[in-house]
Amino acid sequence: MPTSRNPSPRGWNSADAATAPLPRNAHHVDLIQQSHERCTALGLTRIERPDYAPLLRSDLSVAKDRNQRLFTHAAPVMEMLFEQIVDTESMIVLTDAQGTILHAVGDNDFLSRAGKVALAPGVNWAETSKGTNAIGTALFEERPTLVHADEHFMHANHFLTCSAAPIFDPRGNMLGVLDVSGDQRSYHQHTMGLVRMSARMIENHWLSDDFSNRLRLHFHARAEFIGTLLEGIIVVGADGKILGANRSALDQLAMTGISLRGHTLTTLFGTTVAAVHDHFRMPLPVPMKLSLPNGLHFHASARFDWGTRRVFGGLPEGFDDNPRRDESRGEAAPAGAAAPHKPPSGLQFLQTGDAQVEAVVQKVRRVINRDIPLLILGETGTGKELLARAVHQESNRAKQPFVAVNCASIPESLIEAELFGYEEGAFTGAKRKGAVGRIVQANGGTLFLDEIGDMPLPLQARLLRVLQERVVTPLGSHKHIGVDIAVIGATHRNLREMIERQQFREDLYYRLNGLVLKMPPLRERSDLAVVARRILQGECPQGAPEISAQVMDLLLRYQWPGNIRQLANVLRTAAVMACGEAQITEAHLSDDFLEDARRMPPRAAAPVAVAAPAVMPMAAPAPVAAPAAPVAAAPAPAAAAAAAPNRTLEEIEIEMIRAALDATGGNISEASKRLGISRNTIYRKLRWNKSG
Repeated sequence: MPTSRNPSPRGWNSADAATAPLPRNAHHVDLIQQSHERCTALGLTRIERPDYAPLLRSDLSVAKDRNQRLFTHAAPVMEMLFEQIVDTESMIVLTDAQGTILHAVGDNDFLSRAGKVALAPGVNWAETSKGTNAIGTALFEERPTLVHADEHFMHANHFLTCSAAPIFDPRGNMLGVLDVSGDQRSYHQHTMGLVRMSARMIENHWLSDDFSNRLRLHFHARAEFIGTLLEGIIVVGADGKILGANRSALDQLAMTGISLRGHTLTTLFGTTVAAVHDHFRMPLPVPMKLSLPNGLHFHASARFDWGTRRVFGGLPEGFDDNPRRDESRGEAAPAGAAAPHKPPSGLQFLQTGDAQVEAVVQKVRRVINRDIPLLILGETGTGKELLARAVHQESNRAKQPFVAVNCASIPESLIEAELFGYEEGAFTGAKRKGAVGRIVQANGGTLFLDEIGDMPLPLQARLLRVLQERVVTPLGSHKHIGVDIAVIGATHRNLREMIERQQFREDLYYRLNGLVLKMPPLRERSDLAVVARRILQGECPQGAPEISAQVMDLLLRYQWPGNIRQLANVLRTAAVMACGEAQITEAHLSDDFLEDARRMPPRAAAPVAVAAPAVMPMAAPAPVAAPAAPVAAAPAPAAAAAAAPNRTLEEIEIEMIRAALDATGGNISEASKRLGISRNTIYRKLRWNKSG
């Protein structure tokens, strides 16, 4: 049954709606005439009684199940659209690609009138069934369609004015139709615009969901339009190929979907995936400037999560670069395509032969789906978010959202709004319609709070209340939103010491640390050779170069202050330099890394590695430890820091940062490159430890 509403009068009112005459240009007249001719050819008559026989309840249930994903994306948009047209004797209708109504919301009085012409769930409104009407004609024409009053083929529908827009997936397949139908006396010239924008909103949600693990570029000729419904969105594969786009992108680029998918990021905008990745991984990046070959200029923002998902090179199943398979359409890989070899998924992906990591994985396996919060400790770059994603992937919440919030990267003045969301007008500069917070976005799934130790103290109290009551109150609102979330926190700080210094709430600490896990730094792991080869496999899927014995010796003796993230940066550069060659040699490494690595003493014997799982994608031998050497009289600062037995991880990190700054003459940009961490991280660590 359609959902009725009895709201207090607000929004439009038919009495004060614009009374501009209905536009009847030649194109519109031809469209209606051609539709009428089709209806006559089908044998329909204008005085035919409406078909009151909807689908059987079981058949409607099957149709809804088949289109559940469409309903999931469309329902909140329909509710928002209803707020704009409330009390105008109207209703909002969602149909499938065959024209069968799946869902409807509207004013009580009008729903009753609509029921008399079978405008209700379960009834088919294709042209073959109901003659010329906005839903059926939009399906046939595959474009937004207005059918007003006596333009309807059947006399029984002349009291209606209907505005419908088709909904497409990123590959151009028809998903369904969104329609606003109302009393023809309540016609408003802006209704079609609202319907078209709402359909595009649904398409954008679908695209983001379909390609959640792909690079997505959001662009417009005017930077202020990024983040609005006017922005174009294109999806880019790891190899730079364009995989899909929304309709605004096609309009701005003046291309069809097929022609756009024949391009790469390089042929379209003259840039590469690596360049985009490097630009947007910097702290607080500005929009990137892109240009078409014809000279048109755009501003672009990027959405991707590759920074942590690709730390080992490949992506686990569920984090991969394949769009979601749409079971309802039976989509599958192209015939004859070779099935790519997939690395192990979830926690299994982390099992690369190191005993410490293996212990972490075994602990996690015991508490998955037990509603026990996890707190992950470890230095910057050790893969804390990768572990959190793997836990989510292995849990019962795997099909629900994984939402990561870096508490250190969001400005203190905005983190509250980012987490809890806000209502319209909650503060100056807020989006007109407000915004949903990250906690609500994670509803049903997992909320990952990275660098939780950097969360402002006043905000910790609000977060604690949410975790206890599972209820969120957006800024500027009195409504309470219930949430069901699994919580995983992570930090490189010593939270117990912060509690003693009254910089972290003790009650929040005990709420977060159901099970505390420590990701070991790379210099303490025994699987560096395996990790390095995995990174190269991910960077060069068509044939990764080998690592020469000399380079492997340098990798093993280096102390890796930036951990796996730094190793990935070093190898990514080396792989590019060695393009087409069989081996990575010292000639392919950057000079600053070579200089630092050669100053390091040979690496002491590493802990004995556990046996790697049988499902490892490649049988890489465990690294052979370099022979121990006599301790140098004046060891390098990083080595001395690592060797100090009573130093905390935080103290070691600070020592390494200061050593890098000394070596670069205080040049923070150069130090950040050498360490493989951002300038923002260096500033933050030195600020928190300025007393040291």
